Amino acid sequence: MTAEVPLVEPAEVPDPFAEPTEPVGGGWIGAFAAAWLGIWMAQLAPFQQVLPVQVARQIHSQHWQDDVVAFGIISGVAGACALIAFPLTGALSDRTTSRFGRRRPWILGGAILFALALVSLGLQTELVGLGICWSLAIIGFCILTSSLTATISDQVPVRQRGVASSWISAPQAIGTILGIVLVTIVITDQVFGYLALAILLLALVLPFLLRAPDAQLPLAQRPALTLTAIVRGMWISPRKHPDFGWTLLSRILVNIGNALGTGLLFYFLEFGLHMSEEDANTSLLILVAVYLVGVVASALVAGRLSDRIGRRKPFVMVSAVLQGIAALILAIFPVFPAAVAGGLILGLGYGCFLAVDQALATQVLPDPADRGKDLGIMNIATAVPQAAAPLVGALVVAALGGFAGLFVLSAVAAVLGALAVLPIKTVR
Repeated sequence: MTAEVPLVEPAEVPDPFAEPTEPVGGGWIGAFAAAWLGIWMAQLAPFQQVLPVQVARQIHSQHWQDDVVAFGIISGVAGACALIAFPLTGALSDRTTSRFGRRRPWILGGAILFALALVSLGLQTELVGLGICWSLAIIGFCILTSSLTATISDQVPVRQRGVASSWISAPQAIGTILGIVLVTIVITDQVFGYLALAILLLALVLPFLLRAPDAQLPLAQRPALTLTAIVRGMWISPRKHPDFGWTLLSRILVNIGNALGTGLLFYFLEFGLHMSEEDANTSLLILVAVYLVGVVASALVAGRLSDRIGRRKPFVMVSAVLQGIAALILAIFPVFPAAVAGGLILGLGYGCFLAVDQALATQVLPDPADRGKDLGIMNIATAVPQAAAPLVGALVVAALGGFAGLFVLSAVAAVLGALAVLPIKTVR
């Protein structure tokens, strides 16, 4: 069993390619968690509530499926942007020789682009404008988060990565509910709601930029900075690096399951359970709150416990199975009390998965010189399923005549994701 590591601040800026050994302290973790809180508020509150309402106001359709398809197309275009932006900006941050470090310039630039795109979203009155601005917001999100996640591999020793990664997942649930409350109850004006999210994003990312060390990359150590080298680096052979491949596959499947199970919750409440728009909004807040409890509790406990016992795979498997159980509950019992129970179980499973799987991902990276790019590829498996879920989910609901088939498909994907971690050999 690994001994508990006291949290102290790192003594010096780390070497850019060295495996970190000095534990990060409470100040680093606090600033890291604050940054993710701002990010999730800015990304998930619009995705879960504000953007679907904006799209519906432009569609004026009698059929809710039309709203979902339109929202799904916008989200899908943004997901295609993420497919390119995540690994590309990660690769560029790996090669940045700024005196401010490799990651800081990209974290700052991504946060500014993300914030400006959010402000622009509040001003849009046409679907095309919504699509362009949301795509720009997601590009900013990718630039920001690809470099921010890379700081775990750059600065956090393996024995602390479960704890550090848990502070990505715990703020996700908190940020979602705080963001939804902010834009639906505290600030009901659309323009000012987006503006508030943008300001909070910048304010919460800033402390990490100011206090976290970031090693400068000497020009002589910079990996090849050519288009050919970057494009070739986007392919990581599963034969040469099977553990990376299995981890990526597991992450794709589990996130597809989660996205299908949560991407249409608002529509499930309004049209599957036949609630009014007002009741659906209220019920969504309740579900998010319950989900919040599960995510925070499991992320913080599982991340720390995973570090202590030095194991990742059992946590990832159990978390994926819990998500499958939650989805089956929604499929078999389409009533609100069952949805609340499913939300709690889903939160427990997904919180554990986010914390421990992120730590697992940092331990199977092929090359320390390409951490940003490789984690960018891993992050595709989180962002793209979420972006594609509304459109795919709407098509599944239409084809199968209801939401039950959607939730069964969600459960199957999650369980397959659990099985995909079994072949991993270098991490227990």
